[in-house]
Amino acid sequence: MEYSNSKMKQEIEENHFNFKKKYGQNFIVDKNIIHSIIKKSEIDDETLVIEIGPGAGSLTSELGKYAKNVIAYEIDETLKPILEKNITPNTEVIYEDFLKRDIAEDIKKYNYKKLYVIANLPYYITTPIIIKLIETKIDFDKIVVMVQKEVGDRFKAKPKTKEYNSLSVFLSYYFNITKILDVSRNVFMPKPNVDSIVVCFTKKVDKLKVNNEELFFKLIKDSFKQKRKNLRNNLKGYDLENISKTLSKYKLDLTVRAEALPLEIFVDIANNLEEDK
Repeated sequence: MEYSNSKMKQEIEENHFNFKKKYGQNFIVDKNIIHSIIKKSEIDDETLVIEIGPGAGSLTSELGKYAKNVIAYEIDETLKPILEKNITPNTEVIYEDFLKRDIAEDIKKYNYKKLYVIANLPYYITTPIIIKLIETKIDFDKIVVMVQKEVGDRFKAKPKTKEYNSLSVFLSYYFNITKILDVSRNVFMPKPNVDSIVVCFTKKVDKLKVNNEELFFKLIKDSFKQKRKNLRNNLKGYDLENISKTLSKYKLDLTVRAEALPLEIFVDIANNLEEDK
């Protein structure tokens, strides 16, 4: 497929396709953005790529030219006539809800050396998709996703910034996250109301050791429960004396807000709470 508004419009009209708001469908029509994503992702012929929400296949068709294989998950079966015409032979499209699929089972039949996720994610389910990728326990080498700018800023946010939240901490436990590209709303059809950002998640080789991940993740969630309140107020159900002792090592106390704490301190607090059980 050629990437332009006119060509995309022609494809859509010829196949009588109607955009569905409930699926957050915004298709990329700019070949420079697509090529930039491909280049910065560093795909090669030893890579299996998973794509979520291929839409009309403008990114999918290019992924297939560089990757060994592509598995694309598309929930909207009415896109099948357009997708099947544009994808490469090494691409498999699974017409089901990605959130309901067993990804580990889907990739079993493929041989590859590297496993990447590369996708323009639907805005309305961006976070559930990222959470699913983590919870599968599959060892992804890299995740490169285009998301709403505001969401991407939260993904890569650092402590003491307004964007920093529980999800920022959660993701930083698993990944190093960097921005690789800003994307204008003008490169999509239809044009969304917001700009986008492409972020890259690379797995941490030396991940911090957490003794009890369930406790750790609950601590993070509860710490940010009411963002304007301090830890003393948000963590009333915890051993505050223990937490206070841990914070004192960093010259902090229970009046500190969660947004001021880096990942390392949350890990230390959780591990000390676990040891005291």
